Amino acid sequence: MQTELAPEFRGTDEGREAEAILRKCVHCGFCTATCPTYQLLGDELDGPRGRIYLIKQVLEGKAPTRSTQLHLDRCLTCRNCESTCPSGVQYGNLVDIGRKIVDEKVPRPAAESAKRWLLKEGLPSPLFGPAMKLGQAVRGLLPEALQAKCPRSRRPAHGPPPRMGARC
Repeated sequence: MQTELAPEFRGTDEGREAEAILRKCVHCGFCTATCPTYQLLGDELDGPRGRIYLIKQVLEGKAPTRSTQLHLDRCLTCRNCESTCPSGVQYGNLVDIGRKIVDEKVPRPAAESAKRWLLKEGLPSPLFGPAMKLGQAVRGLLPEALQAKCPRSRRPAHGPPPRMGARC
């Protein structure tokens, strides 16, 4: 794919890497067959090929929008598309570069930023497990919207099966 990087990206490490990745893509569409978000949503911009096009536009100087950001955010970064790409496009690296550039240029609403921060910091936190257990314990008291996000506790109905007499 032919690209003409905007002056702000020409000569930068990210620009060079992104351009090399973009030039490998032949827009064959094999990647869409393995992309879960494309399969679910059916929108070209929610598949690797569409996101590559969006990133290319940004790198060529087009101003990114909240819509651009949304389509990049929807990528699960599962890299299924890389396994089916006959050209060896390193899509994961490209989408990381694209997200970084778009996030620098497109501000997020405060509530969305806070939610993303909480997810980023909260999920890997050692406090997540105890917080989930607390949520499960008081699940019935929570508003419906939170109940839907807090799974029921999965306690075994019975203890482990009785152990038969061990013989040596």
